[in-house]
Amino acid sequence: MGVGVLIREWKDIPMELLLRIASLVDDRTVIVASGVCSGWRDAISWGLTHLSLSWCKRNMNNLVLALAPKFTKLQVLTLRQDSPQLEDDGVETIANHCHELQDLDLSKSFKLTDRSLYALAHGCPNLTKLNISGCSAFSDGAVAYLAERCRNLRVLNLCGCVKAATDKALKAIGYYCNRLQTVNLGWCDIVGDEGVMSLAYGCPDLRALDLCGCVLITDESVIALANNCPHLRSLGLYFCQYITDRAMYSLAQSRVKNKHEIWASMKKHRYEDEGLMNLNISQCTALTPPAVQAVCEAFPALHTCPERHSLIISGCLNLTSVHCACSVQAHRARVLHPAH
Repeated sequence: MGVGVLIREWKDIPMELLLRIASLVDDRTVIVASGVCSGWRDAISWGLTHLSLSWCKRNMNNLVLALAPKFTKLQVLTLRQDSPQLEDDGVETIANHCHELQDLDLSKSFKLTDRSLYALAHGCPNLTKLNISGCSAFSDGAVAYLAERCRNLRVLNLCGCVKAATDKALKAIGYYCNRLQTVNLGWCDIVGDEGVMSLAYGCPDLRALDLCGCVLITDESVIALANNCPHLRSLGLYFCQYITDRAMYSLAQSRVKNKHEIWASMKKHRYEDEGLMNLNISQCTALTPPAVQAVCEAFPALHTCPERHSLIISGCLNLTSVHCACSVQAHRARVLHPAH
């Protein structure tokens, strides 16, 4: 029989066991545990890769200043706030010590300025996911600077970043961040066709794009996306009232243009899993039923039926006649087999 390890004190717990324990408790407990002794601190510092401080309702910035120099192996860090606490010196400390960071959530950090983005650009070049939604003080120049140095970005949330999300910034993003798959530009109301087209041309692997409330965009943006982003699965166009039938027909026709790729992929996937799976055209009041019906028929994963509801047309009273295939089939079944 083997001889077991004798544990007399807390510091005698093996690192592997300690990290296993840490993975089973909440982040607040992990932080407390890191202060038990130097052994625990070192073990957790080297082994902790995911951390959320969103539970912190006060003094988050001081906590970040204290913890970032210790937890240098962090890959995922969530700092979402209900009320603004985080400041530039906190983000600068993260950038100076957490060079392996890949996923960072700074949403609702209203106090942050461009200093934070410049620091991240230099200190965290491996970022693949960045959420700065609601950070209203950032400029488009700082976002462009970040894009040039963080070229591995795959997910970028700029929702509500009115000053940061401009055509200038999107040009830089499209030029440098060619691996982007998900972009949220919701309510960035100065984004225009030039910026969206830059994304379409520069990011061919784009899967999801939220343009809700981008009131300046026209059919040209949608046409560029239809022609250059064959993997697009989700598109939000809520309240984009310059969008017309021309944009819808371009989406429908893109399905036909990509038919060879689609048929090849059918060997691995279901046909319904290809192409658009979510489309929000609520309040796009210029659209007519034939154009939207063409999109619905081109992409079988788009549904108007309540059970699946992935084609959202609320606020478009003239589109009530648009129905997905399963909705039509259900209606026929009710007609042929009425309930007794």
